[in-house]
Amino acid sequence: MPATHPPRRISALALTALLVTLAAVPAAAKQPGADRGGGAGHCGSPARLQVPGAERQEAACLAELTTAGTVSSGHTDPADWAGLTPAGLTTPRGVPGIQIDGYFPDSSATNTNHGWKHDAQFVIRLPDRWNGGLVVAGTPGVREQYANDRAIGDWVLSQGYAFASTDKGNTGAAFYRDGAEPGDAIAEWNTRVTQLTRAAQAVAAQRYHRPPARTLATGMSNGGYLVRWQLENHPELYDGGVDWEGTLWRTKGPNLLGFLPPALRAYPTYAAGGEGADKARQEMVAAGFPAGSEFLWPYHHQVYWDLTQRIYREELDPGYDGATEAGTPFCAPGTPACDADYAYATRPREVRDAVRKIALTGRIGKPLITLHGTLDVQLPISKDSDVYAKMVRGAGRGGLFRYYRVEGGTHVDSLVDTFPGKLRPLVPCHRSAFTAMEAWLDRGKQPPPSRTVPRPETTDPATLLARCRLTGQ
Repeated sequence: MPATHPPRRISALALTALLVTLAAVPAAAKQPGADRGGGAGHCGSPARLQVPGAERQEAACLAELTTAGTVSSGHTDPADWAGLTPAGLTTPRGVPGIQIDGYFPDSSATNTNHGWKHDAQFVIRLPDRWNGGLVVAGTPGVREQYANDRAIGDWVLSQGYAFASTDKGNTGAAFYRDGAEPGDAIAEWNTRVTQLTRAAQAVAAQRYHRPPARTLATGMSNGGYLVRWQLENHPELYDGGVDWEGTLWRTKGPNLLGFLPPALRAYPTYAAGGEGADKARQEMVAAGFPAGSEFLWPYHHQVYWDLTQRIYREELDPGYDGATEAGTPFCAPGTPACDADYAYATRPREVRDAVRKIALTGRIGKPLITLHGTLDVQLPISKDSDVYAKMVRGAGRGGLFRYYRVEGGTHVDSLVDTFPGKLRPLVPCHRSAFTAMEAWLDRGKQPPPSRTVPRPETTDPATLLARCRLTGQ
């Protein structure tokens, strides 16, 4: 994230918590003479484009819309996407077009990109060679609008899609300060994705003289949650979505306020070794953290679990610690208002009312593909996507859904560089899922059945980063 943020600054990598094959393009793109901007040539008068509802916008004609060019031109912020992808991820090149940066009216000011100090910022990228489609994303964690640029934006742009991303309306570790009531800050995330989708569809129609033939929602972590919510609540805006380890919010649970406190209680005892270590490990596994993921626990305890619990609990249950803001970092169990002792099930009804504002139902209205790593210890799969898959099927929407559990995948792909023999990156699995969604929509070709995708026998990093077969290794 940018260098300046509200109090309780943490590393960009930490903010990823709550918060990642070439594609067949839409049928409209397969016609001879692919659309080159409605015949207007390179860029085609970007100043005439107007983002509906935007309070501010700045359009630029760029020789390169991917991070191969936007880093040097100043049209992205590498801090927004730091730590989300493996170091060896290839950067596509050769995508000229228009970029529009701006913001919608908002009263909060956590996002300092461009020196604007204004939230509800967005970026819209319109390639000269358009395949007729639009991809819309919300960001992982509490990051800003460029957070998807490396993991998602570069690749979909290289396939010819227009791409739009939003900061969700509030950012940073103190995002919970936004909104009048508990739950309002997260609820705004959903509103901002809906707002940007409508605006980006209109801008694409202005640029290319026809509306998008297809709109897809995608995102990781909190961005994956937003895909789920949009397809449940605004299916009319989308043709489908790809959910990459989305966060699960349920009024009765499970949700992260239920499985993080046990980790905060048990992990220190496990790490200390000695007589109570094995019992503490069993408590961690019972809370949802998979056996075999122990090598990931030290890092997540240091970087993710404590911070995530405190800031999301503050957003949804600020009364737990009284006047204290977002608790006491790494407090000892038994101390007053310690988040390690938090028990969601015993909290007042008002807390569940706050969660209800953002809760998922499983009632998706358009095709959805979900992928999730089996070694995710930020959003453990048994407490998250396994549950959401049952919700979708229980709602009678199983025909619209595919779910791929990816062996060896974890929440943040950059950790593959730290543990190359134990983890596999999810970014190629996301691309395979995206390609499968295209084939599903284009040709009615059913994606592979929901399954656990085995970890390949090879541990060659280049091979793992280049391929993820949903039908096998």
